[in-house]
Amino acid sequence: MRASQRDADTAEAFEPLRYGARHLLATAETQLAQLPENTVQSRWVYQLGVLRDALDRLDELHEQWLETRDALPVTAKPGTADFDDALAEHHAESWSYLDDWATHGKALREINSSARKARSPLAPIPVPAPLRRIAARK
Repeated sequence: MRASQRDADTAEAFEPLRYGARHLLATAETQLAQLPENTVQSRWVYQLGVLRDALDRLDELHEQWLETRDALPVTAKPGTADFDDALAEHHAESWSYLDDWATHGKALREINSSARKARSPLAPIPVPAPLRRIAARK
């Protein structure tokens, strides 16, 4: 029962992120490609791959859920055993991929933070101002 509740809570927490997740991944990949090599964490490429694979699988599972839901009897509504059992199974199948997002999603924030701190390749390197001699008062 606890695992089922955990699965449902995890799915609910991810839902606001679901539709923007591909954009977040694409942005992070673009930022990562533009970062100076000395600022890149080697794990970021791996983590972005895990996130992309997990999102692909979540999309597939979502489509399967829609098909399953549509195939349920007309009497199967939220709160009925038929509906709730099918939804719990969907959540259980999705949980490990959602856990991947919970575990590796911080890489998106880390990459963005590094990109914001990185010197722009378009900005000139600041040159120190020449020292001015101050005339001594007599």
